[in-house]
Amino acid sequence: MSPPTTTPLVVVVEDDAAIAEGLALNLQLQDYRAAVAPDGETAVALIESERPVLVLLDISLPKQSGIWVLETIRQRGDQVPVIVLSARQDEFDKVAALRLGADDYVTKPFALAELLARIAAVLRRARPGGPGAVDQMRPTSPPAAPPPIRFGDVEIDLRARTVTRAGKPIKLTHLEFELLTFFGRNEDRVFSREELLHAVWGIRQGTPARTVDNFVAQLRAKLETDPDRPVHLITVRGSGYRFVG
Repeated sequence: MSPPTTTPLVVVVEDDAAIAEGLALNLQLQDYRAAVAPDGETAVALIESERPVLVLLDISLPKQSGIWVLETIRQRGDQVPVIVLSARQDEFDKVAALRLGADDYVTKPFALAELLARIAAVLRRARPGGPGAVDQMRPTSPPAAPPPIRFGDVEIDLRARTVTRAGKPIKLTHLEFELLTFFGRNEDRVFSREELLHAVWGIRQGTPARTVDNFVAQLRAKLETDPDRPVHLITVRGSGYRFVG
């Protein structure tokens, strides 16, 4: 009997048949459906037609690379959460993937339990109204619309999950939005990279601290007047980061 259509679908983009089959099987054991795409062009078509809840995306693919896949779906406005998988340790690949809107980056070989934990964490962040960086008790009656967070010429609409700068919309990935709202809700506090990884990524270990630096750099590029001399997203040398509204 095939799984019900309400079962969340994860697209696995992987040209190694053994790896793809293993990932698909383990996803099914975790109550997901899994669809496999062996190359970049097939992946884009599958993502557009099937509307998955998450994509596991290998970088090294035949025909078109994983970076091409990520860039293509983001240019088309698809913000499906994406976890990039790569056997390469190249920092350029990581930065390129994160700047194009990847939600996480996992280097092969990886522990299956860790990957499944990352999938669960990314999906929690991606749910509309789901838990973000700060968990709160859910009231039994519909909550009032939370007030927007404003700093400089930036406004964050928490209900609509939109960000504008000088009245113009700014596109953020799921994870960029979560990191920004975490900072906005915790103004003037200093957080270490490890604390940010736990609070925003939902992972206590396994994600390089450099990931936080990359995401802060992306937010500065989109929101600071001079990203090289930020006035809102401040580096506290030897400690981490502090947000100033």
